[in-house]
Amino acid sequence: MRNRDTILVAEDAEGDAFVLQRAFERADIDAELRFVEDGQEAVDYLSGIGAFADRKANPMPKLLLLDLRMPRLSGFDVLGWLKKDANLRRLPVAVFSSSNMDKDVDRAYDLGANSYIVKPASLGGYTEFIATLNRYWNEINRVSAFDVLCLLNYFVNR
Repeated sequence: MRNRDTILVAEDAEGDAFVLQRAFERADIDAELRFVEDGQEAVDYLSGIGAFADRKANPMPKLLLLDLRMPRLSGFDVLGWLKKDANLRRLPVAVFSSSNMDKDVDRAYDLGANSYIVKPASLGGYTEFIATLNRYWNEINRVSAFDVLCLLNYFVNR
């Protein structure tokens, strides 16, 4: 990703987090991955509170990769919270889950997810997924200037 973009990864399974990090390395994606272990930590990070109050040390992410089944707050809870915040609701969110159940996919989209990806079964699958994700968010998809300004304004005025 360009200019060491920050990606927030909300993932409670250490093994999945490790494989995801390796896949970014193998795909040669120069992004700064920030990991949180549950939904409450994701909310705290995005809110810039507690351990995440220093925005220089904890920059606002360009993308949130969000697992659904996590302790404290689920990925569904995070989506519901995120989409209620006028300044954060347009932050791109890619749900990244092992669930392939239609009801989970539908609920995630109903709550405002921008994408729903079922976790691959192998490191090669993860690497291919990461390369495709990078190409989509950085080369194909266009983020509105309004979204960028909202995010900047949100954190400048805190």
